[in-house]
Amino acid sequence: MSKTIDNIRHELISNADEKTRLQGERFFKEDIKIHGLKSAQVVKISKAFYQTLPDKSKKVIFSFCEELWKPGFIEEAGIACMWSYNVRKQYEPDDFKTFEMWVNKYVTNWAVCDTLCNHTVGSFIEMYPLYLSELKRWAKSENRWVKRASAVSLIVPARKGLFLEDIFEIADILHSDPDDMVQKGYGWMLKAASQAHQEKVFNYVMSRKAIMPRTSLRYAIEKMPAELKARAMAK
Repeated sequence: MSKTIDNIRHELISNADEKTRLQGERFFKEDIKIHGLKSAQVVKISKAFYQTLPDKSKKVIFSFCEELWKPGFIEEAGIACMWSYNVRKQYEPDDFKTFEMWVNKYVTNWAVCDTLCNHTVGSFIEMYPLYLSELKRWAKSENRWVKRASAVSLIVPARKGLFLEDIFEIADILHSDPDDMVQKGYGWMLKAASQAHQEKVFNYVMSRKAIMPRTSLRYAIEKMPAELKARAMAK
């Protein structure tokens, strides 16, 4: 395993460039660790190395993911997220503990939060909806990234029209949070839900717009017709 990890890091470093690194840093307010590769390059490297693995069992893949998470580089975390999603058909209920540990221990910016939660955690929740209660617990965390994770884990299910009442419940928990990363996260979740439930999401927004942060409101109505947007934004 260590040789494969070393080879992945060598490949990332070899393909990195300073211009891309500096451009990437501009997307974050917090300090980040980034080698400096474009997303397409990281995806290509991830796929190439994954194909070489002789054992793609969940246990082995999760062990690789853990090693990729540890250094804190966005590109390595991105590969960890892609690999954990690759084994989604092997997910079992106890895997939630692993995903929760990763969120708490390693997620320190919006990019890795969204990559992990949109795909790995979101797929898990679709398979095991009973764990929606755990996302509601996350929404009450003191960790900004755990709170954001509670919302962005439902982006893909929301687009499919799933879990609307749970989405509203999480939005209610998060609605007054002062953190812009949390506000954007639950606004995005509502926007995704509006693709299948436009009227219900619009009514939800209208009933709470007096107390909903404008950032969340703007995100929530982004996909709606101009007429509805104007009504929602009117003071």
